[in-house]
Amino acid sequence: MARSHEFRFSGDPDFDFEIRTTIGQAFSGAADIGEVLAAVHGIGEKDHDGWFRAWLSLGDRILAQADASAEARHRVSAASAYLRAASYYATAVNAVASLASEDELLPTFRKHRAAWDRWVDLVDLEIARVDIPYEDTTLPGYLFRAPGDSVGSRPLLIVANGSDGALTGLWSSAVSGALRRGYDALVFDGPGQQSMLFERNVPFRPDWEAVLTPVLDFALAQPDVDEERVALYGISQAGYWVPRALAFEHRFAAAIADPGVVDVSTSWTEHLPANMRKLLDEGQDEKFDRDMQLGMKFSHDLANTWRFRARPYGTTGYADTMRAVLQYTVKDVAGQITTPLLITDPEHEQFWPGQSEQLAALTPSASTLVHFTEAEGADFHVQPLARALTEQRMFDWLDERLSR
Repeated sequence: MARSHEFRFSGDPDFDFEIRTTIGQAFSGAADIGEVLAAVHGIGEKDHDGWFRAWLSLGDRILAQADASAEARHRVSAASAYLRAASYYATAVNAVASLASEDELLPTFRKHRAAWDRWVDLVDLEIARVDIPYEDTTLPGYLFRAPGDSVGSRPLLIVANGSDGALTGLWSSAVSGALRRGYDALVFDGPGQQSMLFERNVPFRPDWEAVLTPVLDFALAQPDVDEERVALYGISQAGYWVPRALAFEHRFAAAIADPGVVDVSTSWTEHLPANMRKLLDEGQDEKFDRDMQLGMKFSHDLANTWRFRARPYGTTGYADTMRAVLQYTVKDVAGQITTPLLITDPEHEQFWPGQSEQLAALTPSASTLVHFTEAEGADFHVQPLARALTEQRMFDWLDERLSR
């Protein structure tokens, strides 16, 4: 039997990881494994247009099923299909990263969000659309209330996204599990994320406490929220957002980084040749930009991916982008964290290898490191095929810290 890090759904590592991530959402109803595998079957490793079209077409097909069920007043079936369609459109949005043009980005994102909103309207849950005050604008969000009658205040889990995740991913990674355990949950688009980036052109910022503090203020002002039992969860690059905020915002009762990220920039700098890093370190930005531009001419795929990944940082030029990304580190502030912090640590982490352990070493009195292994089927970034196991471990830990 092939080991999980040897078995591939696709010979392209990016395609393979997206397939793993999407079918892992079947656990929460946001995917159906068979329709996913059928949709991507036979797509070549470099067929980026075919890859995008497969996910877009799958989303369109499942959306049509959802519309038909809704028209026939089959509410449960319609809600299920709208959620799956939203998930497939979200994968299509990420697939735009490798296309020569971003013309498909905004229309596809809007299909994703429209399907999500149809699910919100139809699913048998109490969900409120909210606008969270943030500087001179608001952050769009959704407040989920745990089902069933409840006497008194409830714990709340604030769920933070990563660099390019969608709301469907947050539903699968944390919200559905929180609701089943009696937690309310709050999700939102922060600066540089989803609607804030695609529709408002608001970029990332490294000082994420400036985002999570107003989100927490909003949450604490909601009725029936137990102010002593508000927790925080962050997935993927939010493994940086969460500890960065915790270094300055100490009102959370507990937090989870899935996984831990100490220095975001390593996923960028590790691909730079030594001579290019030397130019950057010496401040020779013009030479750096010239050499990067020359290199991009020989790899259209790399140029497309760079454009997509650099966009959330709101920068112009290659050196400018790298200098922005280098600010995203918690090395100098992690020692200020006092909030109990669970850090997931998957074997074969491919984006920030070793950084969960580094974050734990920087926060010895506050953190708990939890390993996930290939033998459990729980390897790779954010354990895509082991979300049930991840949910069990993180909520068991959270329950023990938030229990009255």
